Amino acid sequence: MNSLRHVAIIMDGNNRWAKQQGKKGIAGHKAGVERIRDVLAASRKRGVEALTLFAFSSENWKRPPKEVEALMGLFYNYLKKEAKKLADDGVRLKVIGSRERFSPKLYDAILEAEAIAKGAESTLVIAADYGGKWDITHAAKQLALQVEAGTLAASAITEHSLDAFISTADLPSLDLLVRTGGELRISNYLLWQAAYAELYFSPLLWPDFDAAAMNAVVDDFHARQRRFGQTSEQIEAGLGD
Repeated sequence: MNSLRHVAIIMDGNNRWAKQQGKKGIAGHKAGVERIRDVLAASRKRGVEALTLFAFSSENWKRPPKEVEALMGLFYNYLKKEAKKLADDGVRLKVIGSRERFSPKLYDAILEAEAIAKGAESTLVIAADYGGKWDITHAAKQLALQVEAGTLAASAITEHSLDAFISTADLPSLDLLVRTGGELRISNYLLWQAAYAELYFSPLLWPDFDAAAMNAVVDDFHARQRRFGQTSEQIEAGLGD
């Protein structure tokens, strides 16, 4: 059976869900925040060590200012309310993304939340002001600084040396990338990490994506054959990873 240690989810469909309910968009985002708890619990029961959620992309700053403000408020409240609960449940919180455009209040809340449960075995990652291109560019800049300082030769740069500076370097490799909401794209999310990840697109809007839906995704993943460039015959002969 495939090892499933790290799952990432693009939590799409909050606004459409709110419209279906005859509510304002922020109601969908609030419902989506509540869904995190169920999906995290289901993931952990299935042996997932790291769950990475796309909460706010680099491109989401283009949304209406009032919506952005509301999303930042939800993010702050989630950090303040959930970090201690997560720690009590053995889950550490990690935030990936730029952080440069966050308010000082939100920035401090992130640092505080991340410090609460550093030693926990399970990890919930929140990708906020995050973009896959940003992640790769940021890692490349770190290598460039080493080259400038004379501590690294450009000829010595490998995939592994760049990977060490990717924002999820301390986590297991990404196994599965899920997108809810019916869209069939990954929207600049974990581009480097998703190179060999399995992809799953769910028609369910994120507020409707519950524990049962998560279990169905995990079952689908385990039914697949992951070849990593090899043939089916090699995998079946026990020569796989």
